Amino acid sequence: MDPMPRIDQIIRRAQKGDSSAVATLYETYAQMIYRYVSYRISNISDVEDLTAEVFVKMVEGLPSYRLTGAPFEVWLYRIAAARIIDFRRRASHRQHNELLESLTDQSPLLEEQTEEQQEIETLTTALQQLSDEHQNILILRFVEKKSHEEVAAILDKSAAAVKAAQHRALTQLVELLGSEEKVRHYLRGSRD
Repeated sequence: MDPMPRIDQIIRRAQKGDSSAVATLYETYAQMIYRYVSYRISNISDVEDLTAEVFVKMVEGLPSYRLTGAPFEVWLYRIAAARIIDFRRRASHRQHNELLESLTDQSPLLEEQTEEQQEIETLTTALQQLSDEHQNILILRFVEKKSHEEVAAILDKSAAAVKAAQHRALTQLVELLGSEEKVRHYLRGSRD
């Protein structure tokens, strides 16, 4: 990610209506927000719509956004979490059965790609059975590779509370997936 002073300058320009600065913010954070939303919502079209909504809300909120020293992405994650909650309220009666597209840049063989999609769907289905807080923590920690401290800042909690909630969330996920081995497979490469 870009150093904080450079992002702060871009934010100030965007707040003054500089469309190239707004575009830079979008380009910098869009993939991260899309990935975050895609692990919470299974329909690709809805993921795309919600990601767009996050950036519309960002543009609407930029005039009142204050630079506090907290990473800009904290604000974007909070907007995304609110959009997801609103979406679920609006769509609580609908069932989503569409497979997620592969999030990798590689083009594996069809069989491998199908297997990856099934694994992502299985994990997404299990994640959606967890509380919003537990979903946020697991996605931020293991998908976005955020540290406990970064997650704590995003969720406005202490690092100790995040660690405890992460443990509870992983325990629930193990129960939902039926195997600790599966959870390790899905979350491989994660850092503590």
